[in-house]
Amino acid sequence: MTQNSNFETVTHDPSDGVYASTDDYVHALEVRGAQRLLFVSGTMGLDPTGTPGATLDEQLDLIWNNLRTILASAGMTVDNIVRLTSYLRDAAYAEANAAARTKALGGRIVPTTAIVAQTLVSDWLVEIEVVAAA
Repeated sequence: MTQNSNFETVTHDPSDGVYASTDDYVHALEVRGAQRLLFVSGTMGLDPTGTPGATLDEQLDLIWNNLRTILASAGMTVDNIVRLTSYLRDAAYAEANAAARTKALGGRIVPTTAIVAQTLVSDWLVEIEVVAAA
């Protein structure tokens, strides 16, 4: 159980009757006492002019900076993220994406899904959407 200033989360990660989760995500996260939910659109690794980062690492840095800015506009931080979905242009990006997520969340684990998909613009290598609670 984790206490945020506005809500509490309870991890549900059964080990019997379901496959094991890994150390970078949890099967489910119950949110108790939240008064607000924020659903963030898929966020790309674009700078303020709309130009994508040149590399996967640059795009991941831009994505997390963009998410921090969006969350801040609602009075939230990455600590408020309770669900995350990543859309990867290539399955080879999974490890770097997981490492960036783990770093950005300070090692805190949340339910997450990674999907390999064709992005709308070929220069967009990763897109991440989140749900946050407060």
